[in-house]
Amino acid sequence: MVVVESCHSLTLVLGPARSGKSRWAEHLAIQSGLPVTYLATGPQPTADDATWLARVEAHVVRRPPHWGFLEVDSALAAALDTLSPPGLALVDSLGTWVAAGLDLDSSAWQQRCTELLESLRNCRVTVLLVSEQTGWGVVPATAIGGLFRDRLGSLEQQLAPFCGAIWLVVAGRALNLTNLGLAIPAT
Repeated sequence: MVVVESCHSLTLVLGPARSGKSRWAEHLAIQSGLPVTYLATGPQPTADDATWLARVEAHVVRRPPHWGFLEVDSALAAALDTLSPPGLALVDSLGTWVAAGLDLDSSAWQQRCTELLESLRNCRVTVLLVSEQTGWGVVPATAIGGLFRDRLGSLEQQLAPFCGAIWLVVAGRALNLTNLGLAIPAT
């Protein structure tokens, strides 16, 4: 595991699907008063995937037109390295970034995580990371579902100690976990 010793400012916004986590992150970005660059990690929607197309379009419509936009897919670390102050990077989302790497073996996956953590450590702008919460219900019925849950949860735990703020968004309500929660001791 890479230790993120410092970063300009890192905030993690967590929540389940349709919780409002992206809207909360967008609100935080607007409230910052900084120039915003939106980094999309999801795949390009195709005409035959109406559901994904609708979700992407909803995000586009909500974004102020003066925000920058980068479609980064799995190249999130490299995109973060290109940003310069003043500014704020809104990354939406870690879940789609993790999903893009599910075909990697554990060594290649760890290398990708190391690159991301290094980029966050060296990032010269404020970063808002949106990430899904999984595993609150039934155990995934497939191996790939379990791998996604495990990789995302592990990455979030690696990031948490270096975040200035961590928010949990549930049912359209944002909870400041930094103020409400206690870190679980390492074993």
